Order: sequence, then structure tokens, then C-alpha cells
Amino acid sequence: MVLGVFITFRTLNFADMTVDGSFPLGAAVMAAMLLKGASSGTALGVAFLSGALAGLVTALIHTRLKIPDLLSGILTMTMLYSLNLRVMSNRANLSLLRTPTLFTQIGDWAGAFLPPEIAPIAIVLFCFLAVAAIKIALDLFFHTDFGLSMGALGANPQLIISQGMNPDVIKICGICLANGLVAVSGAFAAMYQGFADVSLGGGMIVSGLASLMIGEFLIRSNRISILTLRVILGSLLYRTLMYFARNYGYHIHMTANDLKLITGLLIILCIIVSQGHLPWRRSAARRSRKRGLFAGKNALSPPEGEPTPVLTKTPPSEAPAGPGPGGDA
Repeated sequence: MVLGVFITFRTLNFADMTVDGSFPLGAAVMAAMLLKGASSGTALGVAFLSGALAGLVTALIHTRLKIPDLLSGILTMTMLYSLNLRVMSNRANLSLLRTPTLFTQIGDWAGAFLPPEIAPIAIVLFCFLAVAAIKIALDLFFHTDFGLSMGALGANPQLIISQGMNPDVIKICGICLANGLVAVSGAFAAMYQGFADVSLGGGMIVSGLASLMIGEFLIRSNRISILTLRVILGSLLYRTLMYFARNYGYHIHMTANDLKLITGLLIILCIIVSQGHLPWRRSAARRSRKRGLFAGKNALSPPEGEPTPVLTKTPPSEAPAGPGPGGDA
């Protein structure tokens, strides 16, 4: 999910609010297909396509109807709420507790070879491998010509136009890819939690932005492999902070209802730190500027103990002959 947010917010510079709708869409499609008897792999593929179609709607509203990006995402997110209810047969949630999923199959397979207390590690290892595979695939994609063009579109759209490429096509592909990844994340969440709910994506875009900014605070780089890595690390750190706030926040009278407040404060803090608005950083910057000015003045002054040189103008009569009417060329 955070990798999808990275593609839209950082790569394309597109404020996409579709995430709050495509995340539960992926969960709803996964649950509905598993209850119909489909395999987990097929359900994951269909969930990716459904998220890509949701991103396509947002992109077409933005590019064809010339509606701002933020409003386009909000419109699609609002429409997806009703669509998710349709996918789940007009029910607010679907239970998967008695339905075999990819996670239950991995747990059963690991339980045949490992002790029961260690078997859940196989699910964690599988999720780690899945995220690593998606990261490597994105790194390879962004090293292609089309991926480089997508990366340049967010920073300099005029460059893409000057190269004879259609920026709308690149933007549509990027938004579809991002929301497809978000829908796959929702499908994994449905399998892990054992149910799909129509309100599963509430505040998901805020969590994605918090993870993205925390990762940018951890590592600073322009290499795409490091950019995708720090997004994943930021997501892990954000979930770790939420875990400690949930389980140990009662010491400071904090409850689960305060998690959204903590997330918003984290985003504000990351923005303040990244933009250098802290008072001690401003004072340090002022001191460095003053040192630079004084250094410039001292560079013009002579060393201690030596007289200050006096620049005198040479009389015209004593001036050396040079090229021109008064001297040899």
C-alpha cells in the first residue's frame, strides 16, 4: 500500500485519495472470490485488476474532464463505497474464518514440519518475500525507459512533452499501477484478519503518508532502490510506533481512539523536520551564514603584522606601452 502511495505522491506528484476506496475494494474482491471457491492466486490477480480499474477511473476524471487530482480521487473513493457493498452482496462485511486462504494454507503446510509455536513465522516470511519481490519488480520497472519517463513526469512535465510523449498516458499508467498495489494490500489484509469490511480503508491514505514521510526522515537518497527501501522501512517503523501506542499508551492515558491523532501529529512533525522549520536549525543556519560573511571579510584583510596594501593608480605617463596607437602591437 505504501509503495502505491509512493508512486502517486512522490513519483507522479499526484494527490490520490482513491487509496481509501481501492484498499477495501481489494479486500472485498478477495473475500467474494474466495467464498465463490476461487483460488487465492486468482483472487489476488483479480484484486489487482480491480484496483487498477479504480485508478483508471480517477485518472480519466482528472485527465479528460480536467478535474483537480484531489477532487478526482475523492469522487472515485466515494463511488467505490457503494461498489464495495455491491461486490460483497450488499453486506457490510464478509467473514473468511471458515474459508481456506493463502495464509491458512501456508500455516497448515508449516505446521506439518514446524512446532505449532513457530509455524506462524512461515506467514511472516512469506509476506517478507512478497514485499521483496514487489520492491525488486518496481526497481526494475523504474530503470526502464517508461519508468524513467514516469519518474521525470512528476518533477518536470514539460520535459516529457518536449520528448514527444503524452504525459496523460504515463500518468494514467502510474495511477493504475499504484491503486493495483493498494488493492493487493487490501486483499492481503482481508486474508490476514479473516474478514473484509466496507470501512476497512478508513484513514489508509493518512497511514500511507505517515509511513512515507517517516521513511524520508530515516534515509536521504535519490536512488530508486533506496527510495523504495526507505518507504518499506518507514511503514515498519510507523506500525511499530502504533503498536507501542496501542499497548503501552495507557501509562499516559492514551487509548486506541487516539491513534488517528498520533498519526496526524507524526505527519506534522515529519514535515516540520524535513522542511527545517525547527528553531534551533534556523538559528544554526543564521550562524553559518554569519560565519560565511565574516570569513569573506577576513579573506580580504592581510595577515596579522603585515601592512595593509594601498592600491595606487598608475599615472598615464608611466603606463606600459601596449596595443593601440601609443605602442607596438
